[in-house]
Amino acid sequence: MGEITLLESVTAFLQRAHGHYINGQFTRGQENQTLPVVNPASGEVIATVNQGSEAEADAAMQAASQAFHGSWAQISPIERGNCLNRLADLLQKQGEELAQLESLCSGKTIQLSRMLEIGASADYLRYFAGWSSKISGETLNVSLPSFQGEQYTAFTRREPVGVVVGIIPWNFSIMIAIWKLGAALACGCTIVLKPSEYTPLTMLRVAELAKEAGIPDGVINIVNGTGADVGAKLLAHPLCAKVTFTGSIPTGRRVGQSVMEHGGLRATLELGGKNAAAFLPDMSVEKIVDGILEAGYLNQGQICAAAERFYIPAVHMEAVLTLLSECLSAMKIGSPLDETTEMGPLANKAHYEKILALFEKARQEGNEIVYGGQALAGQGFFVMPTVIRANSADDTLMKEETFGPIGTFLSYDNEEELIRLINATPFGLAVSLWTNDLTKAMRMIPQIQAGMLWINMHTLLDPAVPFGGMKSSGIGREFGKAFIEHYTELKSVMMRY
Repeated sequence: MGEITLLESVTAFLQRAHGHYINGQFTRGQENQTLPVVNPASGEVIATVNQGSEAEADAAMQAASQAFHGSWAQISPIERGNCLNRLADLLQKQGEELAQLESLCSGKTIQLSRMLEIGASADYLRYFAGWSSKISGETLNVSLPSFQGEQYTAFTRREPVGVVVGIIPWNFSIMIAIWKLGAALACGCTIVLKPSEYTPLTMLRVAELAKEAGIPDGVINIVNGTGADVGAKLLAHPLCAKVTFTGSIPTGRRVGQSVMEHGGLRATLELGGKNAAAFLPDMSVEKIVDGILEAGYLNQGQICAAAERFYIPAVHMEAVLTLLSECLSAMKIGSPLDETTEMGPLANKAHYEKILALFEKARQEGNEIVYGGQALAGQGFFVMPTVIRANSADDTLMKEETFGPIGTFLSYDNEEELIRLINATPFGLAVSLWTNDLTKAMRMIPQIQAGMLWINMHTLLDPAVPFGGMKSSGIGREFGKAFIEHYTELKSVMMRY
């Protein structure tokens, strides 16, 4: 294994004039401003995409509305599922092309792009496809009195909410978009997606595949541009029935405020947080380090559910930090297109600069940087995986989401203290507990304030398991059958006969 050769189709796709996908057609749009697409491994511009305008936002919403009331409404639930399954087939068929595009745009290692962006996305599509024909209401026995021999019955039905606006982050530009469009389409909705301006290309290619899969024009639309321009226009559009957003907490709060200002639309907000991984004393040092690597450093830590706060029994702390530093020093950092690379660059320059500022903040506060804490020399947005020993739970890096390859460590002495430390945050997305004592784990589960709790694992998601946060980490749930509630309206019908 080594550096892969780019497919000719990838090179040709990058050379296209990129813009938007509206009503089954590609368009550059009316705006002349272009946004650069930068390869984070080199810092070089590899493509450009046209900034969307109000005209493109309106055209996409109109197309989605027409498809919702027209072509998509006329397709049976089973055929909706068939469309999603055919798209899953095409994702797998064109998997290497899509994986290479993703790694070029986001810096994700090619192995991770193949496994998660493509492999997992196809699995999620098939999961949503299975639900398309199983969305149902229920019959109800009512207790209204009969005055002249009349009878009553009632039933409920679930109906699609309408046009969904999906705002996509840069860390998983295909997979998270698939979560949103798969859920929307399975329920009978149509969707307008706004990818991150840092990773705007891959979903344009997926849109081509969606058309090939037989998904009617207007069902999936993509408008590229910044959040302040395109995102705000889509959220404020009168045809928007629901917003589904994955991203940072500050941006998510602004999205939530916009939703309320425009009539209290339905909203699913997955906002990340400051996730914890807690290891009980019965775990060996080697198992603790394996768990830390899984929980905190996958995809350069750029996963909303990744652990950033690590709580280690005081008796194990020194040995854990020593072994972890040794493991990180042996990690191969380099080109994401090298199949042996274990850690690629950060996804964009703005995030790179944020991480460097956090390193400096840790130094200013007197935190011990046990390993890393600096950029790597050369091109691209590379930093060292980093281990920081905190002074207290009040340190900045114990409270502020880094979204990078930074593990911040604090020791504890007993389980009561551990629970208090885990919950001492305004966020509540994910926590993992690591222990061989299932009894202790089961007793601790109800005390932990998080929407997702893993035992002896971290970060791994399954489409059958609902995912979302408590407290400031979000509203609503993705996956499972829970998604259906967020993409449908419940209508009650009562009959007298």
